[in-house]
Amino acid sequence: MSEKKLPRIDVHHHPVLTSHLTHMGRNSANPAALKNWTVQKSLDDMGAGGIDIAVLSLPYPPEVWDIDGASAATLAREGNDYMAQLARDHRGKFGVFATLPINHMDACLKEAEYAFDTLGVDGIGLMTNLGERWLGDEHYAPLFEELNRRCATVFVHPAAPFCCTNLVPDIPDTMIEFATDTSRAIARMIFSGSAARYPNVRFIFSHGGGTMPFIAERYIRMPSLSPALKERVPNGVEYELKRFYYELAQGSFRAALAALTTLVPFSQLLFGTDYPFRKASEHMGLLREFGFGDAEIDTLTRNNPAPLLPKLSK
Repeated sequence: MSEKKLPRIDVHHHPVLTSHLTHMGRNSANPAALKNWTVQKSLDDMGAGGIDIAVLSLPYPPEVWDIDGASAATLAREGNDYMAQLARDHRGKFGVFATLPINHMDACLKEAEYAFDTLGVDGIGLMTNLGERWLGDEHYAPLFEELNRRCATVFVHPAAPFCCTNLVPDIPDTMIEFATDTSRAIARMIFSGSAARYPNVRFIFSHGGGTMPFIAERYIRMPSLSPALKERVPNGVEYELKRFYYELAQGSFRAALAALTTLVPFSQLLFGTDYPFRKASEHMGLLREFGFGDAEIDTLTRNNPAPLLPKLSK
């Protein structure tokens, strides 16, 4: 009798709440993809791409909207309840990375407790920045302490910071700034000391780590140029870069994959789609064009996510 295979998992998949569209529309480079989303379209795309389970995270969660604490908490709760209901209604098809009202820490910690202990989510979704505070800023410390205690999985999605929106005419921030901001967040996590301070948190950086793989040597050299930075990275920069996880949505192109696979172990790579903005079959095709066969794709989609998502990987 052949051994049962683990499910194939997409760790980067977005549902859309109608009540959130007003906020999301002003940020998205592709509002039509948001407005036309349905859960059946998600299921159809998963089937066409050979994906068993998609982990849901909101495309533009309340943490990046400039709203008051009560409104942010309400929208976060609405989004988390909605994603958890989708997972219940389509059992065995969806996981959940919960959103948090991170600008408002008391509400954020309360929602994290609710998400884990009541909804039973699979992890937390965070953005790379809060306007001008990147992951690793002291603002996040109370949350990271709790996530470290829980040995939580954290999915990190980019957002354009206040400093750097609409810099290139006719080019959406998703094209350039998202990848750049992922690199900023990785740098801030490492050089603030947060990566070493919270070793139990499993961070997944989306889009193949953004531009970081191409400029990794600069990261690695920095502690030799600054004694203060060296103290914050006791295990070395390369150790932290190789400890993070990287999902491959919008990062499956051969040049990006060549840089990333040279830098980090294959065990740290995860499959993602960024649906509804890209399709599962499209990314599967790019992975095969790069030279990955069935064994490598099985590892990406089945084996690598298993330690991060134990409830889903059964």
